[in-house]
Amino acid sequence: MTPVPGRLVLLTTSHRVAPGLLSWPAWELLRGADQVICADPGHPQLPYLREAGVRVVHAAPTGRELVDATAGERTVVYLPAADNDPAVTDELARLGGSGRVAMPDLELLPGSYDLPGARLLDLVQVMDRIRAECPWTREQTHTDLAKYGIEEMYELVEAIEEGDRESLREELGDVLLQVVFHSRIAEEDAEEPFSVDDVAGTIVDKLIHRHPHIFGDEVAETPEAVQANWVRLKAVEKQRDSVTDGVPVGQPALALAAQLSGRARRAGLPVPDAAGVEVPTDRTALGDLLLALASAATAAGLDPESALRAAARRYRDTLRAAE
Repeated sequence: MTPVPGRLVLLTTSHRVAPGLLSWPAWELLRGADQVICADPGHPQLPYLREAGVRVVHAAPTGRELVDATAGERTVVYLPAADNDPAVTDELARLGGSGRVAMPDLELLPGSYDLPGARLLDLVQVMDRIRAECPWTREQTHTDLAKYGIEEMYELVEAIEEGDRESLREELGDVLLQVVFHSRIAEEDAEEPFSVDDVAGTIVDKLIHRHPHIFGDEVAETPEAVQANWVRLKAVEKQRDSVTDGVPVGQPALALAAQLSGRARRAGLPVPDAAGVEVPTDRTALGDLLLALASAATAAGLDPESALRAAARRYRDTLRAAE
């Protein structure tokens, strides 16, 4: 009489979760199984299984050998290698579909799942390797990469404006790469090193501090109240002497002018005289007006970017004098 097959469970784990942090069903299964087989002698889970008293057989079985191991209604747990052993799983699928083999109950049990953001760990690992092994990458400095950060942000804005979801995902990745790349370079600084974890920790602390209506006892029920809290807390953190402090002069002239005037207006300081200027209330009309001004300036032999930047710098000096 042919022994009745039992149960074959493929136990998968994520390398992005610390070894040993398995689900409770996974631990119950491992402790109660008749046999646990692992193809990879260097599998990261093995030390923790040994510590828990789970005996593991090191072998690289075929699909048929795994099926045979369940004979006699035995429960066999198989820990595949990092690539999930596609040859084994494909063979099991063929055997099951052939109709000629008495198959055990086949189960796939995830012992650990990726947490949200887990792929960021992959990015950090890939960046580590590229920094170490790529001749171009290992020579780059913060200064070398500065221009790419600006370019990537412009490409991100373009993807947003065009409503291209595929490009948006790609450009967000390119911006994220700049953060991880700079953080990796920063680790090598001899005097003030920091890592991507330090970068993440800094922004986490800042977000918690500036959202006291979520993480504290303050109340802010409108977007305006949230923004007011943000501005107040930021002012306390930065301890700036002028509303112009922290405004990057290197940004495009139009953005620079808008940021300076916006800060001045919130602080009750003088804003540029707009008497006699009719500002369209429609966004499209305003854009057309700005485009026409840029075109007219160019036709007159003037550079609108440098002209506005010079005016913004003069306005910045005016604000500082008024303060």
